[in-house]
Amino acid sequence: MNYLASVGSYAIMIREVFKKPTKWRIMKSLIFKEIDELIFSSLGIIIFISFFIGAVVAIQTALNLTNPLIPRNLIGFATRQSVILEFAPTFVSIIMAGKVGSYITSSIGTMRVTEQIDALEVMGVNSLNYLVFPKIIAMLFYPFAIAISMYVGIFGGWIAGVFGGFLTSEDFITGLQSDFVPFHIAYAFVKTLIFAFVIATIPSFHGFYMRGGALEVGKASTTAFVWTSVVIIIINYILTQLLLG
Repeated sequence: MNYLASVGSYAIMIREVFKKPTKWRIMKSLIFKEIDELIFSSLGIIIFISFFIGAVVAIQTALNLTNPLIPRNLIGFATRQSVILEFAPTFVSIIMAGKVGSYITSSIGTMRVTEQIDALEVMGVNSLNYLVFPKIIAMLFYPFAIAISMYVGIFGGWIAGVFGGFLTSEDFITGLQSDFVPFHIAYAFVKTLIFAFVIATIPSFHGFYMRGGALEVGKASTTAFVWTSVVIIIINYILTQLLLG
């Protein structure tokens, strides 16, 4: 019953976010601030993780191609498919659920503990719109970060494969281009947009409705990360079945 009550509260929160909007003059600056905090400040860790994920995929594929009859360009093909379909949109999103989600929960939770949210409501401001809506809009730029992740991941696979002596650059590029399905890119970005909404709203829910002091802020951040990751994995399964099944 507690889970059902939480789902209901989450749905009510989403509805309230879009009611009684804050003045655009104020909202614009909030959105730019959130884009900087949530997207641009995360590019470093996204690039770092993506490069080495692509490199590891290429190396593991190469080490498992023990049959000499299997063409080496399969390494490029496997790297492309793995990075575009799963590692960039899903694995990076779980990392972002930890980094961005914890930031969102702790920042909103701290405002709740210090009664800043109560002060906003006393002034007649829709606190949910003021705090959560800029984060949702900022996360609409998340596919831009995932596009960089895809490029860097494939580049990491090329570096590891070519300079590791597993295949030539021509073989990797041939595998990269073989049997390419453009819809896979669209599938990855559809997933990314839905994951972005989840990453923006579930941590906000846990931060906004938390009660207690500083210790509870930390617990709320941990809970938000766990549930955001669980929802991302479930949605990933459902979307894969619907769009690729």
